[in-house]
Amino acid sequence: MGLELYLDLLSQPCRSIYIFARSNNIPFEFKHVELFKGPSKSEDAGKVSLLKKVPALKDGDFTLAECSTAILLYLSRKYNTPDHWYPSDIQKRARVDEYLSWHHANIRANAPKTMWIKVLIPLFTGQPLPSEKLQEVMEGLSTSLKQFEERFLQDKAFIIGSEISLADLVAIVELMQPVGVGCDIFEDRPRLREWRRRVEDAVGKELFFQAHEMILNIKELSNIQIDPQLKEQLAPVLMKLLK
Repeated sequence: MGLELYLDLLSQPCRSIYIFARSNNIPFEFKHVELFKGPSKSEDAGKVSLLKKVPALKDGDFTLAECSTAILLYLSRKYNTPDHWYPSDIQKRARVDEYLSWHHANIRANAPKTMWIKVLIPLFTGQPLPSEKLQEVMEGLSTSLKQFEERFLQDKAFIIGSEISLADLVAIVELMQPVGVGCDIFEDRPRLREWRRRVEDAVGKELFFQAHEMILNIKELSNIQIDPQLKEQLAPVLMKLLK
């Protein structure tokens, strides 16, 4: 039985895994999971992840779920991908690890909220967009982006030097989330914009935009039928975000 990856490309971690696997010619069966359409659409993922969450990996009898970093590292080691992704040099590897640790409490803590506020909260709750909440999130994201440029990117081509690594891949998929909902964070940041261009070139523009097609057309999400049970469960949680 071959490698199976359970992914919903609306999810940033899922996109990082999809791009990494495709760009490294790793053979896998793409199991498309549509979590917003409810349990019936995530039933297969439930066989791998008890909480029916993605990303998830099944490789024979071995499974990994809900941790994109673990899945990325597993793939890089099993398929012996080029060293620049997760360098064997202990100091370069430490720089990748440093960024991945910082990422979750900074970029990931702010960037995804733009989609929740501009698209998902109105979709699930029927409530109008709280503009002051979006402004608050964008201010937090701006602080994180300033730190990202000054602390990690600096004057380098990529986060750890002259070649792309897992750190760049994890960062870029997160930062495309605001872009998808009309918050172009690259427009007034030339250093960040050039870094994005280099990342696109490194993985291949066609693959990059294929992976991001859903998020760049996120407004079409308003046309899908949300599972009523899921809507009932999430609406109260999302309402708290409006306060």
